[in-house]
Amino acid sequence: MRKGASMHDWKSELDALVEETTALARSLKVEIERPRRQPKEVVEQGAPGVPGYGSSERDEIRKRIESFKAHQKRFMREREEYADSLLRRIRPIT
Repeated sequence: MRKGASMHDWKSELDALVEETTALARSLKVEIERPRRQPKEVVEQGAPGVPGYGSSERDEIRKRIESFKAHQKRFMREREEYADSLLRRIRPIT
């Protein structure tokens, strides 16, 4: 068996697979619905530089940690909502 002959067979099989996949993709009619944006919650942030005169550094650190955790929860919720919307759109196709 020659090297050139097996390479040609491989390429022709690949071309046939691409043509078949393209024909299948064109035959599918899919309507994609864009996910609706939910209004985002506003998280108040203090001045990032110096802690306030009436509070201790420990209080400032606690406030910043709470703010960070709130952001992380919001990001996680948005990722989950986006994933759910994708799955809802994909399920009718599969």
